[in-house]
Amino acid sequence: WFNRFRRLPIRYERRADIYEAFTSLAASLITLNQIRRFC
Repeated sequence: WFNRFRRLPIRYERRADIYEAFTSLAASLITLNQIRRFC
């Protein structure tokens, strides 16, 4: 799932908080898509 979000697997940000924010955003979008699919 995270492979669709190109920025995440390609490089690790210099600041860990930015990387964590992008990871959280990707996880939120994946969850939203899963909820839409089942409802």
